[in-house]
Amino acid sequence: MPQGFTPPYSPTGRSSLVPPPPWHYAGQILSLAFAVDAAIAQGFLPDGFGPATGRAVVHVCEWQATSDGWELLDPAYAQYREFFILLEAERAGAAAMYCPFIYVDQDISMARGWLQGWPKKMGSVWMTRPYDLDHPAACPCRAGTRLGASLAVKDRRLAEARVELDGSDGPRLGFLSTPTFGLVARPSLLNGADPGIPILARATVGDFVAGRFHGGSGELRLFDSPRDEMAALAPRGPVGASLGHVAFTIAGAVPADQ
Repeated sequence: MPQGFTPPYSPTGRSSLVPPPPWHYAGQILSLAFAVDAAIAQGFLPDGFGPATGRAVVHVCEWQATSDGWELLDPAYAQYREFFILLEAERAGAAAMYCPFIYVDQDISMARGWLQGWPKKMGSVWMTRPYDLDHPAACPCRAGTRLGASLAVKDRRLAEARVELDGSDGPRLGFLSTPTFGLVARPSLLNGADPGIPILARATVGDFVAGRFHGGSGELRLFDSPRDEMAALAPRGPVGASLGHVAFTIAGAVPADQ
């Protein structure tokens, strides 16, 4: 009998693209905080989620992930990069964030994301890697260091960021400090095409640890695309930046009303 957590199913289940959680993550996160047009942002939020505040965060990440440790010995399965944008809203009297766009360069990550409500698509993501060395190529985390990041999708550049660190302690931004939600979609072709009713959900996160966050300022440009509508959420005004390392575990996801 074929088995597995996700397709493809096989006699042992080992061929599944994604094993069941828990999924453990560690990585570098470059965060950029900025203002957006609140009326435009509202159009990207699910009905009833709450009024958009006009604040947004972009995260550019380089991750290493594992289930029971075997991926760390075969890093082609463990490592990936991603770029995503979060929109802030007032929900039940407190700040909450929603993810309308997220891009990754690893199919395993894309499948894990869909299961949690992250609307992942494939993209090409690049970001500068700091090293704790005093060398022109090392880009150490200190005042005056400059970093960059970019996103391209279907051969088109959709975003580019530039950041300069200022030596300050940076804030934890976006999903690192605020409850964050996505939509778990259930489309089906059985008995006709049916998009289903998407369920607002939040990942169950535990074992969170973090290093120091380094503050700074940045620039963020979002470019038009024939299909991806992220450029409508371009920054309005200054961009704050924060760079740090975190690790956490995802055990599953729960509907927003739980």
